[in-house]
Amino acid sequence: MRVLIAEDDERISGPLRVTLESAGFVVDTETDGEIAWYRGDTESFDTIILDLGLPTLDGLTVLKRWRAAGRTSPVLVLTARGRWEEKVEAIEAGADDYVVKPFRMEEVVARVRAIVRRANGLASSRIGFAGYVFDARQMQVTRDGVPVELTPLEFRLLAQLLHQRGKVISQLELTEHLYRQDADRDPNSIEQLVGRLRRRLGADVIQTRRGFGYVVPAEGQAS
Repeated sequence: MRVLIAEDDERISGPLRVTLESAGFVVDTETDGEIAWYRGDTESFDTIILDLGLPTLDGLTVLKRWRAAGRTSPVLVLTARGRWEEKVEAIEAGADDYVVKPFRMEEVVARVRAIVRRANGLASSRIGFAGYVFDARQMQVTRDGVPVELTPLEFRLLAQLLHQRGKVISQLELTEHLYRQDADRDPNSIEQLVGRLRRRLGADVIQTRRGFGYVVPAEGQAS
């Protein structure tokens, strides 16, 4: 799951980034409103955390531009402005949730997870598949209550596929959502990760659509 934090206060964005990364998210940060708008307009994020008081271009304008252009990435507004009128304005502009500073890091993580679930039509952080249970909150996969050992990258790849279950996701899209923008990206890494997950979970859990990408089939979906 890939998150963009658009926040110009490092005292907030730094700890928030660390907390989200510890919770299994891939996090990019921006401090300038114009750059944040451009990245949200040209890149794919599972959630965007947007401060309203950004320099160059304020957060509300950024949000309105995204929505006017048809950009649908879920947005959590993060701001020191607590008046109800401003909350209403942000929600009406297209925000999916709203948190007022100061806040607890755990609350933001919980809200981000909830936004991601809603965006993908999921009601719970626990997802059952092929005899396993994926638990985003506990950051583990179990079978009959026994944890399956996964690396952080394997867990993130499985999370991306399960949150879009039934949809074929290309190697490029998976790469963009598993690695930060400034990370070294091995073009063969996704194929290797899929191979490792198949060995751990079973050969048919993740299916290949040649020339298109990978998919965890939805229940009842043909192979």
